[in-house]
Amino acid sequence: MIGRKRMLSLLVAGALGVGAVVPATGNASVGDLDLTSVPTTANARSEGFAPASKLSPELMQTVVAQGATRVENPSALTSYYGYDNDVLGPGGEPLMVPTPASPTKEAHKTEPDENAYLVFKRGLDGADPGYDYGTHFLFQGHEGGAGGAGYITRVNLDADAAHRVTLMATTDDEGNQLSTIDGSTWDPWAKRLLFTTENPSAPTYAATPDYPSTVTDVSGALGRGGYEGIMDDSDGNIWIVEDSSGSSKPGTTAKRPNSFVYRYVPAHPGDLQHGKLQVLQALNGKGEPITFASQAALNSPDQLELHTYGKSFKTKWVTIHDTTVDGNVPFNANELAKAANATPFKRPENGRFQPGSKFGTFFFDETGDTNTTSPENATAGGWCSIFKLTQSDPSASTGKLSMFYRCDETHAGIDNTTFISRNQIAFVEDAGDTLHGQRNALDSGYVWDVTRDYSNPSNQPVRWLAEGRDPSATLDAANGGFGSNDGDNEITGAVVSDGDTDTNGILGAKLPDLSNDNWRWFYTQQHGDNRTYEVTLRDRH
Repeated sequence: MIGRKRMLSLLVAGALGVGAVVPATGNASVGDLDLTSVPTTANARSEGFAPASKLSPELMQTVVAQGATRVENPSALTSYYGYDNDVLGPGGEPLMVPTPASPTKEAHKTEPDENAYLVFKRGLDGADPGYDYGTHFLFQGHEGGAGGAGYITRVNLDADAAHRVTLMATTDDEGNQLSTIDGSTWDPWAKRLLFTTENPSAPTYAATPDYPSTVTDVSGALGRGGYEGIMDDSDGNIWIVEDSSGSSKPGTTAKRPNSFVYRYVPAHPGDLQHGKLQVLQALNGKGEPITFASQAALNSPDQLELHTYGKSFKTKWVTIHDTTVDGNVPFNANELAKAANATPFKRPENGRFQPGSKFGTFFFDETGDTNTTSPENATAGGWCSIFKLTQSDPSASTGKLSMFYRCDETHAGIDNTTFISRNQIAFVEDAGDTLHGQRNALDSGYVWDVTRDYSNPSNQPVRWLAEGRDPSATLDAANGGFGSNDGDNEITGAVVSDGDTDTNGILGAKLPDLSNDNWRWFYTQQHGDNRTYEVTLRDRH
């Protein structure tokens, strides 16, 4: 019998006139994908040009939701998956593109961000009490919003068009408007989704998956910061990766490292009110902490050493907040991390545990300076970097840090990440309009083999996606976003998961296997039309 996903692939491939499938070699580890790199360069960024995305020939993608998908339960804030109701057209719908009557305005595009794929065997309720919503769901918070207002949505993957997207929450349990949201994950012990806001003045949230979602501020224990990536480990700890851009170093476009990697250690797994927040500290070759102060100068010795292939740095976790001592009042984690002489990075936006490593190997990125003129590009993380942290176990107090990959102009500004197999990790670019224009190239998604040595220039990642630009984003890019929106499309929310909501389903616990129908791959093309895609293998069965 042809599997559900295989049938979908055949139908869409036939409709698009897709050519022959490239077979796997059989030489890779179980679950590893033999992907052919997109044979051309990234899509060009030219004024008025809206090229289609290109994928590895072994892959295809389908839209599961897009900005213009109407939510089943509209609110005053929003009626559609990716648009606010702040600028309405004559029909009372959000103005998705300018019109002759309103040539300089658009509705605010809300940018659905990091996706969390979950399967609930007994299903979940929605806004329609008489409807069966199925068991497969994709959750996301929204990163943009008029006046900083955010919300949470759920894509009901088994549902019909009328019930496809549910608006889960716009306020917390105390009636406060939600802030805009960036990262997300599922905590199987707490039975809550965790959402970050990338804002040191805004809460970190925990939300129930049922409708309507109950959303709680948990930043009295987890803290507040430019938090983006968030994930659990097998001990119930919660790892948080911060994205706080630093100030420019005098007279340059190089940014001072200003973001930290955190670990929340709960009093017991699932406790989001009582625990310790820790921050990662790396020691240089002299045994001294690499700190915010030590990286103030242009191409500082600590930065150069940190971004040198073959160097290894001892690490330790430093406690900066303990609810048993410091109470449960929300606090600024970035300020406490600096005071503790923790090690900052250039916007390390996301990270993932390597499957099969028993949560002892953690990869995270630095997005970098996203500007071709940065004098730290080739030497100190300006293009971007990927780091590898190893520990004896996820709760270990010490470990070792090394640079896995030092980026270049072709591979720059990486952001979200996911393991697509045991040894393959995908990172996607968020280079931004400035760097897109400077290098005349839109974003791409790449796959690295973690068993390879990338200090050897002959080893290069595989481009699985050369992202295009939809007409809506192209229009925004040419008109400054009409005052409220971003320009070029961005790749975000990449996740490969089987949706298991139990503790053994934490990302990193199992070996991903995209040849198995249970494993699914999603990402969102932010900005513009805000399409969320599912990626499938063409020869999947």
